[in-house]
Amino acid sequence: MGIEDKIRQLRDTKKRAGEDVVPYQFNGVSKDKIRNILSKIDRSNDNIVDAVFALIDPQKSWYSNAPEDAAFKDGASTAHIGTHIGILQRDGIMKLDREGRDYWLKPLWELGAIEKVYLEPKLERFLYGHLKAKSPNCAYRLAAEFIHILESDESQSELKLEDWISKDRIRERLKLQAEMAKKDLALVDNAHSDLIKSSCEVYAKHFLKGYEVVYIDDSDGDRITETQRDLMKNAGIEITISDAMPDALLWNKTDNSLWVIEAVTSDGEVDIHKQNSLKEFAKRFGKTGVGFTTTYQTWKKCAERQHLLKNLADDTHVWIEEDPSRSMIIKAI
Repeated sequence: MGIEDKIRQLRDTKKRAGEDVVPYQFNGVSKDKIRNILSKIDRSNDNIVDAVFALIDPQKSWYSNAPEDAAFKDGASTAHIGTHIGILQRDGIMKLDREGRDYWLKPLWELGAIEKVYLEPKLERFLYGHLKAKSPNCAYRLAAEFIHILESDESQSELKLEDWISKDRIRERLKLQAEMAKKDLALVDNAHSDLIKSSCEVYAKHFLKGYEVVYIDDSDGDRITETQRDLMKNAGIEITISDAMPDALLWNKTDNSLWVIEAVTSDGEVDIHKQNSLKEFAKRFGKTGVGFTTTYQTWKKCAERQHLLKNLADDTHVWIEEDPSRSMIIKAI
């Protein structure tokens, strides 16, 4: 049973028992108070208010592999927050779209009000930063200083807020978060990012001559960096929030074609759905075609996945990092 189904059951059980699905406030902090504070920093739209409200919820963590005493507010994924808003707070059928994080999480992360964290089950704690790109263990929490402002008396919170939003303080907070994430990076395995790097630097170099990398999705920060935006503009393409996000996108200037690489350590092969979606993307921007490669670290990982799924799309390529001199094509009989 997925998290959405579990939370719908929880909500419906509380409603049948006549209980409040979500309390009016957590530790003295209501949505009205959150909205009042966020309005002073021009961040008071409904989605942001509801996201902050979710991130002060002291209920037990929704991560099944979280420490026994971990709370929701200690670290919640985009899916958790979207489910909290869409199903619990708004009594809806579905969670908010995870891509909405750019609109209801990023505005506060840019100020240092929200911290990016990563649940490392082996260490039984949350670490700073999104240390494994696109991992379900990438989460968010409110910064302790911002929680303190929310929980302060109104007479005090305004004075604290004025100091907190100064440019120097914002830079100081973001720098500290970056330093902590860099320190914690050594504590986790980053196989996915490493495979993306190898796919671009080894596979593409030898098998995709003439192609240049214009986009890599190996982090959970900005979806598209300014450098990547410039490279894609030069290639005549633009990735929007509704487009499929490949691990790597390459462009051949000579024949104006694209190539997609998906690096698989847990999931994400080039299946038929992804193939068709990115063919439409290439067509939209007038490209002459688009090629596809799924890469794996080892033959064992490839076999484990494909023995069960057999989901690799026809006419796509496969490359194995441990056997780098060969590239294979998937063909139907």
